[in-house]
Amino acid sequence: MAKVNIVRPGEGEILGSGAQRIRILENGEHTEHRLGFAEVTIPPGTPSPLQHRHAQHDEGFYVLAGTFRFTVGEDHYDAGPGTWVIVPTGAPHTFANVGDENAVMLNTFTPDLYVQYFRDFKAMIDSGQPVTAETMRPLWKNYATEISNEYAS
Repeated sequence: MAKVNIVRPGEGEILGSGAQRIRILENGEHTEHRLGFAEVTIPPGTPSPLQHRHAQHDEGFYVLAGTFRFTVGEDHYDAGPGTWVIVPTGAPHTFANVGDENAVMLNTFTPDLYVQYFRDFKAMIDSGQPVTAETMRPLWKNYATEISNEYAS
C-alpha cells in the first residue's frame, strides 16, 4: 500500500543557513522519483544563479512572497505572489529577488534529480569554493545542466 507523506511547517530537509535556505518537501522518495519539491527562501541582494538550462528535467516556480525577476535568454519577467513559472527542458533561465524583503517560492523538478544537486551545491559552498562559472560547470555537468543564455535546439 502506498503511504501518504506529510511534511509540516518546520519539517523537511533544510539546506542553507540564515535567511537563505532550501527546504526539501519531497525528495522523490514518495513519487518514484518523478517529482522533487522544495520551498526556497532568498534574501534581497543575493546573487542570482548563472543563467543555465537543464537537459533532463523541467523546473517550476510558484511565488509565495516577494518579487522574483526571472531572466529567460534576454527577456525579463517580474513575478509576485501567486505567479507560476514553468521552465521546460532546454530553456535558459535564472532568477533573483528584486525586492527589499525575503522572497519565497515553491520549486518543482520533474524528475527529482535536482534535489541531490542542492545537497552537492551546499557541500561545495561549505567547503569554501567560490561560486563561479569554473566551479559550477563540473557540478552542473553531473545534473545535465549547462551555463547558457540560449535555448537548446
